[in-house]
Amino acid sequence: MKTIEIRVSGRVQGVGFRACIKRIATNLGVGGEAMNLPDGRVLITATADPVILDKFVSMLYGCPRVVIRDLVQQEIPHAAYPEFTIQRGSYQYST
Repeated sequence: MKTIEIRVSGRVQGVGFRACIKRIATNLGVGGEAMNLPDGRVLITATADPVILDKFVSMLYGCPRVVIRDLVQQEIPHAAYPEFTIQRGSYQYST
């Protein structure tokens, strides 16, 4: 299992992107969370097998009404999530 953090910029807020991310994650069995950042980006934390994570990331580009300008991912320390959730409210960590 591997955990990655993904920051996505472009037209990614107010277009149903987080709901699309959750749908993809649930279908693939990916645990994690997605939240809007104050700067207009979306932050995704995802845990799964590396091959599944690669598929998950590639499927994000297929979300309707979303225009991904930049997608940056990095591996972070493993975190276990029972499911994939959408976080609402302000981002509380450093960016």
